Amino acid sequence: METILVFSVLLLACSISAAQTAEDEVILKKKIALLQPFASDMEAVLTGIVASLAVQKEQITLLQKENQEQEAKLKKVETQKTEIEQLKQRLQAKQVVFSASLVEQGGGPYTGPFNTETTLIFKRVVTNIGNAYNPYTGIFTAPVRGVYNFELTLHGHGDIAYPTAARLFMNKELIFTAWEHQTTHSPSASNGGSLLLDAQDQVYVRLWAGARIFDDDNHHTSFRGHLLFSM
Repeated sequence: METILVFSVLLLACSISAAQTAEDEVILKKKIALLQPFASDMEAVLTGIVASLAVQKEQITLLQKENQEQEAKLKKVETQKTEIEQLKQRLQAKQVVFSASLVEQGGGPYTGPFNTETTLIFKRVVTNIGNAYNPYTGIFTAPVRGVYNFELTLHGHGDIAYPTAARLFMNKELIFTAWEHQTTHSPSASNGGSLLLDAQDQVYVRLWAGARIFDDDNHHTSFRGHLLFSM
């Protein structure tokens, strides 16, 4: 009797378990059926996003290419601009010439003598293309490396005590001397030469200590120079 009872209970439990499983399966299928439309929608959304990203990637690639082309054009323009500026500087540098006499109109007539050698300032500037000659200091400053030609002409009045003499310097180096000493009449002296100068080298004329030179409205005493060619 007891065995029959236990067996009956087991059959009842199995029946309940089978029924519950079937019910759960039905519920799960319903849930899946409900989710399927959402899954389709999500798939469509994801597909759209992927397509949009692909388009954006193409656009970005195109923009990057355009930017690179613009940068290349800009770099080319900057290079051309630099070359033009350099060419302009070279052309301007080749245009270097000056000519000046010692005293301005109405000035003079004598400069010197001085106890020490003194830099001469040629105040009346006739030509100063390139502005390499400074009429306030009497110093010529080379704008570019090259070969320059300089000429110095001195005029004096004969005097037993005072020679007509001056010297040309490059930086602090003596290059040449113009000298004449007569006791009467009107002595003159001149000298010149071509110099290889580096940019910023300076050339100037110094009156010999104890010497005296003459200049007036006729502008006898002069200093001039020009660039022969750059290097």
